[in-house]
Amino acid sequence: MRNAALMLGVIGGIVGMIVGLFSTGYLWVVEWLGGVDEVALQVENAELIRAAGFLAPILAIAGGAMARSQAAAAAVLMALSAGGMYYAFGFNPATMFPIGMCGLGAVLALAARQPDTA
Repeated sequence: MRNAALMLGVIGGIVGMIVGLFSTGYLWVVEWLGGVDEVALQVENAELIRAAGFLAPILAIAGGAMARSQAAAAAVLMALSAGGMYYAFGFNPATMFPIGMCGLGAVLALAARQPDTA
């Protein structure tokens, strides 16, 4: 189960990085162009989106990397990552997979009682 948590955390973090890159890119383009009425508007919480787009994937990848040795800490990091992505980006088609992977990775890391056998 810890190996599955490792994979889910790392893959969820990579997909979360893609979401964060596109979100930050959108914010940058709208800031640069000044926004286009009813097409591309600046969001109210741009700094929150930038911070979550940077921190949430890092937490997921770090949690995935720790899943084999420190399952409890890994579960906390992956749960924080899933919560941060949900809070900043909401639940939509772009975020449902990284949120789901990080959340499931956290549950599997907590459920693993012993290290996996090879």
